[in-house]
Amino acid sequence: MESVDLSKWYRPSVDQKEFKKLCKKSDWPGFKHMIIFFGSLFFFGYLAFLTWGTWWSVLFFLIYGNIYCTCDAIWHETGHKTAFKSKFWNEFFYQIASYMNNFEPVRWRWSHFKHHGHTASTKDPHDFEIVISKPTDVLYFFSFFIPLANVFYLHKSLQFETLQHSLGITTNVLRECVPEREINKCRASARIHVSIWIISAGASLYFNSWLPLLYIVLPVFYGNTLRVAFGLTQHSGLQENIKDHRYSTRTVILNPIFSFLYWHMEYHIEHHMFPLIPSHNLKKLHEIVKDQLPPAKKNLWDAYKEIIPALIKQAKDPNYKIDVQLPNTGT
Repeated sequence: MESVDLSKWYRPSVDQKEFKKLCKKSDWPGFKHMIIFFGSLFFFGYLAFLTWGTWWSVLFFLIYGNIYCTCDAIWHETGHKTAFKSKFWNEFFYQIASYMNNFEPVRWRWSHFKHHGHTASTKDPHDFEIVISKPTDVLYFFSFFIPLANVFYLHKSLQFETLQHSLGITTNVLRECVPEREINKCRASARIHVSIWIISAGASLYFNSWLPLLYIVLPVFYGNTLRVAFGLTQHSGLQENIKDHRYSTRTVILNPIFSFLYWHMEYHIEHHMFPLIPSHNLKKLHEIVKDQLPPAKKNLWDAYKEIIPALIKQAKDPNYKIDVQLPNTGT
């Protein structure tokens, strides 16, 4: 049996020439993604407008909302500055996706940096991006998938955190993740987000219509299902407080539509090991290193067949973690 040192980073073997090719950035994949993404968003948003007042509008708003919320992948890729070769376009779309995703951009830039440096850390420093299952969290976990259910957990929401930051309140994540020189910038951008909410609510009142809120503020409440379904596959049920990403992170193979919406972040072990590689090259990386990593889950259902029983067990025993089998080892 191979001895694995979980206190050290693990990097699979990759040819250096191939690695340099995979790290190469380009503006075209980023623009192609934005054209298709925002084109699809506007298309279903327009259908929702045309059918407003009918049940068809509910369907089209659900599609619009779920596409809208998968901007999480845009936020992520532009935050890593790998969506575009251009620094300007990375930052431009990072700011847009941060608002759409309800992520205050300064806080999340720094907390995501810590997420990569201390993946699934429950100790100091904390990984604030990982939802750690506790005995009272099972109902909360399942509520993520239900449209509008997160309205009942506003006190745990990112909207509440943004509101706190806009009011000058120093939260734990602000204190532990964001450098002091950046705190005022964080509060200023939080106030911009809150201002957009207020202006949208004012427009809805002025026009006596829900449409401004449905398009600009509420998608994160009614369209969160796909984003959650993708995102919770990354680390749920796996090991914590170790550096070997093979034990704390999960790769899932998705169909082409889901893979596009998630911008290929389903190759998540590969991304954590090589965060400088643009997401459009992660599938190529996966083919190179897959024999050195745990087997990828075949689809979302395959992933959740492992995740859901694990979370139920963790509700009874918080120390329970999924036993990850590595290739050619007994570990």
